[in-house]
Amino acid sequence: MRYWLMKSEPDAFSIDDLKNCPKKTEHWDGVRNYQVRNMMRDDMKKGDLAFFYHSNCAEPGIVGIMTITREAYPDHTAFDPEDHHYDPKSDPDNPRWLMVDVTYKRHLKRNISLQELKQLNAQMPDFALLRKGNRLSVVPVEKEYWDFILGLE
Repeated sequence: MRYWLMKSEPDAFSIDDLKNCPKKTEHWDGVRNYQVRNMMRDDMKKGDLAFFYHSNCAEPGIVGIMTITREAYPDHTAFDPEDHHYDPKSDPDNPRWLMVDVTYKRHLKRNISLQELKQLNAQMPDFALLRKGNRLSVVPVEKEYWDFILGLE
């Protein structure tokens, strides 16, 4: 099993939105970064766990946990000219962009803020989220960091 952190802006799609989806499951679409696409395609597997991270908001941070319930498949939003994730260069016969399905597992007992995580950088020196210049929307989380973060609840 692998562990992940997946970012979403709560005004676009929040942990509560995921919880309120039918079967508490939704596709994680709109990834338009090749590095993230490759991680989703090559490394993310059904049954993996991911932190749900609210980004670009008043208090960015980890707010919940979800399970990867379907491995990477073509992101249909890339083919829809009406969708804001549309990519005219993406070909349905050779898709450029992928998505996975995620299922709500639970909210954390409290928001573990980015500010708090930065203060604990010494305990997680290789945590991709805290790496200077990292702006990826999906990052791997080492098992020891996963457990450490859950211990902060």
